[in-house]
Amino acid sequence: MHANGSTIVITGASDGIGAAAARRLHRNGHRVVLVGRSPDKTRAIAAELGAPFHLADFADLSQVRALAAALLAEHDRIDVLANNAGGIMGDRTLTVDGYEQTFQVNHLAPFLLTRLLMPALAAGRATVVQTASLAARAFSRFDITDLQNARRYAPQRAYGNAKLANILFTAELQRRHGAEGISAAAFHPGVVASSFASDTTHLMRLVYHTPLKRLFTISADAGADQLVWLAEGTPGSTFTPGAYYESRAIAVKVSPEVHDPELARELWEQSLALVGEAG
Repeated sequence: MHANGSTIVITGASDGIGAAAARRLHRNGHRVVLVGRSPDKTRAIAAELGAPFHLADFADLSQVRALAAALLAEHDRIDVLANNAGGIMGDRTLTVDGYEQTFQVNHLAPFLLTRLLMPALAAGRATVVQTASLAARAFSRFDITDLQNARRYAPQRAYGNAKLANILFTAELQRRHGAEGISAAAFHPGVVASSFASDTTHLMRLVYHTPLKRLFTISADAGADQLVWLAEGTPGSTFTPGAYYESRAIAVKVSPEVHDPELARELWEQSLALVGEAG
């Protein structure tokens, strides 16, 4: 277990699972650093916890770079990075960077952030946690030649593909940086009642934003359980580095792509090229 007082950076911390995890980790004595997109919501959680915060919209990679620079300026070491920001979108749109929004917000931005924070993560022998989703199995039709979802776009397919990318990223991050003390893990939080899916036109909006949600969703606090468990856990003992978890156990029912190391390597290489980073 990380010693109390770990420095834990949580993206998507202004709402839902991220806010719930931030509250619990703060209560447990850790130094929580909040990252959110909404100024009002992020400031409110930061004020409640007396925690530092940063604002960044992952649909703009220049904001991700500025975020990384600010975090590195403030922290020599980071013990946990929780890549929790993300969401399902509506119609296919491109970001200011020219990439499909679902892919960028859910995968490319956290990929870039993790890469840029590597000096502090290595110094902290950090745990890097990805909030993935069952959508990776339910909705993905992953095509490494179409990461921008240009062909046959549908909100749920783009989201499923991005969540599968999170799992592949976790495995490849472990392979490439495990020797530096990095321990990566991904998890499916459950279907959580939050503002998630508020931007989508997909049927999921009905599940999350009508009375139906009481039938299908769990609380944000319950959804945060595994994030807190992984953040406070001991790699190799509490969890297996590089693995994808559901209900605190390594997921068994997964897309076959999850176990394809060549696909994970290719995704990493393409992501590097897209963000303009060297190997």
